[in-house]
Formats: sequence, structure tokens, C-alpha cells
Amino acid sequence: MSLPKTLAEDVARNLVMVARLIDEDPEQAYAYSRIALRLASRVAAVREAAGFAAYATQKYSEALAEFRAAKRMTGSVELWPVMADCERGLGRPERAMAMAGEPEVQKLDKAGQVEMRLVAAGARRDMGQIDAAIVTLQSPELASNAVHPWTPRLRYAYADALLAAGREDEAREWFGKALEADKDGSTDASDRLAELDGVEFVDALGDDEDEDRDEDRDENGVADDAKDEATDKDGTSEA
Repeated sequence: MSLPKTLAEDVARNLVMVARLIDEDPEQAYAYSRIALRLASRVAAVREAAGFAAYATQKYSEALAEFRAAKRMTGSVELWPVMADCERGLGRPERAMAMAGEPEVQKLDKAGQVEMRLVAAGARRDMGQIDAAIVTLQSPELASNAVHPWTPRLRYAYADALLAAGREDEAREWFGKALEADKDGSTDASDRLAELDGVEFVDALGDDEDEDRDEDRDENGVADDAKDEATDKDGTSEA
């Protein structure tokens, strides 16, 4: 609303494209975010979108700078967890851990606090502290039977940490719990369970195609379709 109408529309179009493409084509989303940033760098929503686009393309230093700018403009701590995760991406898990203990975390809503817990557990794992990562994920939110948008990811992270610690039976249980809560398929918990159970996936379609190809060959090993293309001695088609 702070921009002239025509400029606001141009910026909005680019932000829409960022949102549409960030999952399927992050590089293209990043390109659109740079256009929006060039047009309206003083708009907090633009800085935030540019941060997420940079984050999606693993440009963590750039993402962190944009998130910090957005935080300064709005005064909101909403981006605190993803800022901490940028520190992890930059190879500074100790900074992510320090951010997990800052007062800003107490200002986050429940979803933000769970996200911060996930980032902190990831930082522990980055530092080789797998047991500490497991303890970090243990929380009332993990123990609750209620299902929230963040529940599948929290249970999945816990299962993955247990598996990394060699606690396979417990990991299987929690991958199962993650799958129960994951109605949208946001994790690959089903695949991880299959791996633990020794299930191997085969390309059934590919096998069927091979069988069809074998049936198309006659006793001399000549494919039927090759016969159709055969020509007589005068060079004309048999058909």
C-alpha cells in the first residue's frame, strides 16, 4: 500500500511468481524475487520473499541478510527460526544454538517454537551431539496425540534422530506415528518405514514393457515391427 499503484502491481506480480515457483523451480523463483527487490527494497514483504527465495536456493548468507532486514522493518520475531537455520546452512550450528536460547523464542507462537526446536535439534546433530538432539526434540508437543501442521515433521525428525543413534525399533515406531499424522505427504515416512522393513520397490511398468518386448519377437529373434518395415527385393514395401 505504500507504493504507487502501477509499481505495487508490478511488485505483486513478481511476488506471486515467487510463491508459485519456490517449491518446483526455486532458481526461477529467486530470479523473480530479485526483480521485486530491485523495484521495492524498502517493503518488508519483498525482503521476506527475497529471503525465502535465497534460502530455497541455499544462498544462506543472502537469505539471512534479507530476513534480518525484514525483521528490522516489522519488529516481528516470526523469522527467528529460519534465521537460525541459515546459520546452520553457513556451517555455524553453535550460533543457531545460541539463537535457540534468546528471548525472541519466547515471543514465537507454538508453531514457531516447534520450528525452533527442530532447528536446535538439527544444530545438535551438526555438532555430532545425537543424544542431545533426541533430548531436544522430546517435548509436550511430541508426546501429544493431537495433530497439528507441524506434527508430522516433529515426529519424523525424532524418528530420524533415533535411527541415527542406532535405536531402530523406536525409530520404526515414530516413523509410523509420523506417517499417521502426515495426511498431505509432507514427509517420506512411508519410504523410510519400507526401508527399515527391507521392502524393495521395483519398476513394475518397466518389467511389463520388457515382457511385451519379448513377446513381440519371433523365433529368430526378429521383432514384429521390424518385419513390417521389411522391403522386397525391388526395394518396395511388402505391404
